[in-house]
Amino acid sequence: MLPQLVDVQVRQVRAGADVIRIEARTRDGVARACPGCGRSSSWVHSRYVRHVADEAVGGRPVMIDLSVRRLYCENPACSKATFVEQVTGLTERYQRRTPGLRRVVEAVAVALAGSAGARLLAVLHHVLSWASVLNCLMRIALPERDAPRVAGIDEFALLRGHRYATIIMNAETGQRIDVLPDRKVTTVSAWLRDHPGVRVVCRDGAGSFAQATLEADPAIVQVMDRWHLWHGLVEATLKDVTAHSSCWGKFGPPLVEGKRAQNTRDRWRQVHELLDQGVGLLECSRRLGLALNTVKRYARHTEPDRLMRTPTYRPGLVDPYRGYLRERREQDPAVPVTRLLAEIRARGYGGSANLLVRYINSGRVEADHAVMSPRRVTGLLTTHPDRLDEDQHRLRDQLSETCAEMTVLAAEIQSFARLLIPAEGDAAELTDWIARTRAADLPFLHAFATGLERDRAAVDAAVTLPWHNGRTEGANTKVKLIKRQLYGRAGHRLLRQLILLN
Repeated sequence: MLPQLVDVQVRQVRAGADVIRIEARTRDGVARACPGCGRSSSWVHSRYVRHVADEAVGGRPVMIDLSVRRLYCENPACSKATFVEQVTGLTERYQRRTPGLRRVVEAVAVALAGSAGARLLAVLHHVLSWASVLNCLMRIALPERDAPRVAGIDEFALLRGHRYATIIMNAETGQRIDVLPDRKVTTVSAWLRDHPGVRVVCRDGAGSFAQATLEADPAIVQVMDRWHLWHGLVEATLKDVTAHSSCWGKFGPPLVEGKRAQNTRDRWRQVHELLDQGVGLLECSRRLGLALNTVKRYARHTEPDRLMRTPTYRPGLVDPYRGYLRERREQDPAVPVTRLLAEIRARGYGGSANLLVRYINSGRVEADHAVMSPRRVTGLLTTHPDRLDEDQHRLRDQLSETCAEMTVLAAEIQSFARLLIPAEGDAAELTDWIARTRAADLPFLHAFATGLERDRAAVDAAVTLPWHNGRTEGANTKVKLIKRQLYGRAGHRLLRQLILLN
């Protein structure tokens, strides 16, 4: 039952209500190795009693009162005149817990740390303060890991928008290598110079990591993470889809016409008249009294309707009765709203008359799709065709055929998705893709293509090499859990310890 007591003589066991106490004694005549020189000795200097806590038995903590020998070292050249014998599996130098209990405490400390770890240990019948748990955590030796050949580098927020740290992973095995206290170029480049074995760096689009890698060693191959490439494409697609709301809006609620729409058309006309006369963007901003970014937004679009936005509606109380309302209005276009209200109330409608009036006046009764937002359209265009059902396929085809730009956009999304499966000739295909994109009237996709050209070497490596930063992104997800577990109050040393041990 207690294999750790095999090498000692058990004198007495007292099972109390709160604790089990075991009195034991080490055996005489057994030689022990000196921790200084390794030479064995059985020459007794004296004895004393050590009080060692062990794992709980039967729901009660175990305390071992162990009489141990202090031995002389028989090696005259040894720096230690005397030493205390250690029993394998029972005692360790300077420890008041058995190795078994130490492993339990360390496992809890790594998983929970601080106060949460102390509370769990109390349930396991071991009373420790949060400070003791942290001390046990910080005494754990970090594993020695060589510099990876392929490193994944990513940042995570300590205080969002203000302070960040950097995690470095082995992109091949997923091992955590190090955690740096910030994301500065000097810090990252110094780490890379100290670890010359790194030959490939997987990163996101952060310019600081690109600059740090270049400063450390220009020969290191930089690989842009493919998830970030796809995410950038989706964001650009959302903006272009939003700009073409007037094209695909017939599949959702109609565009709202009114004073605001007329003002948008008038401003677009004023901006483009000045631009046609050779007036610069900044001068347009001054003459029209508009912000420079607003003028840029109007100048970017070739038609004023692309600045319009289809209204997005949340499902409401009237939606379950939309089919009935449409049928009644087709039968009798002049049917009063009061009569419709009475009829749907008989069917279970519990909303107000004002809600029904707004629903009818907004055109939601006649719309083919009651709710259609730019984000939903973007989702249909960027989802793999194999994951769409028959109705979604049909709707996606209808959306992509609403105008020439939407057709090009849908086709280029599929072409770019194929590039994200690394292959040897994808770099040349990417060049063709950028050329086709620039020829289309898709300004936000132009900006995305410009970003690709700015970091072209890393993007080419992403579409031709198998490395990626997925494991680093996964570790960052775990880091968020650790930070919340510590209530955001952990310093770099403690946070680094937890990240590298988890």
